[in-house]
Amino acid sequence: MGYSVLIIDDSEQIRKQIREILRETKVFTDLHEASDGLTGFKMLMQHPIDLVLCDLLMPVCDGFKFLLMKRRRVVYKDVPVILLTGAEDLRNKVRGLEQGASDYLVKPFDERELIARVKVQLKIKDLQDELKIKNARLSELSVTDGLTNIYNRRYLREKLEVEFNRCSRYNLALAYMMFDLDHFKAVNDRYGHMAGDYILVEVAAILKRNSRKPDLVARFGGEEFAMLLPNTQKKGAVALAERVREDVEGARFTFEKHTISQTLSAGVVLYPHPDIHSADQLIQKADHALFKAKEGGRNRVVLAS
Repeated sequence: MGYSVLIIDDSEQIRKQIREILRETKVFTDLHEASDGLTGFKMLMQHPIDLVLCDLLMPVCDGFKFLLMKRRRVVYKDVPVILLTGAEDLRNKVRGLEQGASDYLVKPFDERELIARVKVQLKIKDLQDELKIKNARLSELSVTDGLTNIYNRRYLREKLEVEFNRCSRYNLALAYMMFDLDHFKAVNDRYGHMAGDYILVEVAAILKRNSRKPDLVARFGGEEFAMLLPNTQKKGAVALAERVREDVEGARFTFEKHTISQTLSAGVVLYPHPDIHSADQLIQKADHALFKAKEGGRNRVVLAS
């Protein structure tokens, strides 16, 4: 796919000249035009633009005002702008660069110089876009469990702290639950760790299927999982935990030629709670309820007292 360019100039002749030069490069698939900065900014909002060529001095709304409007919208901060200026406009060139322009071109401009400067800015933008994608991916990886592709413990703790403080401040309902796979070490010992990893991935998928959009599902560590459920009362929380337990118990995990049965135990805690005054205490209560579920025979859900 080609690029999209926006040409802003009050001279129709200049716009035509630039349009013809850029078309010959076959770099751009979309060319948009505007005769003043305000119209140009509206077009910037309406179309995906990769590069702007903007005259500096125009009636009604000049290049400086265009740069100001663009600067106020963070979403457009990485769209490069090449200013079109007169040969004697040194002060205006500097001012334009200080206000966010990426480069400038002196009129009357040479065709080869225009193409060269345009290609440089497009290359810079491509590198910036690639870097943003990589940074977003790194950010995602930093909060995601590498095996199950759900959130990891670190992200859970961060969100739990925020959500607990919000619920504490506004007296809102919150449910938190811990799950632990029963006799999971025996599965690893009998079928191997690859089979165990497969079951962890499948259980994570069951948890995700049973969660709502605002809920947070995370791998707490090893064979332990957690769910954070905002605005959830006792009935809804216990019902969800039981549904997860039943789905895991009813599943037949097939790995290679083996069909493996698996169950899990769950501890559920509700907030507000008279003994809970921090996110850490919330986790401790859920962990204690989980221990009671294990102690009571496993494959069950226990609600913290």
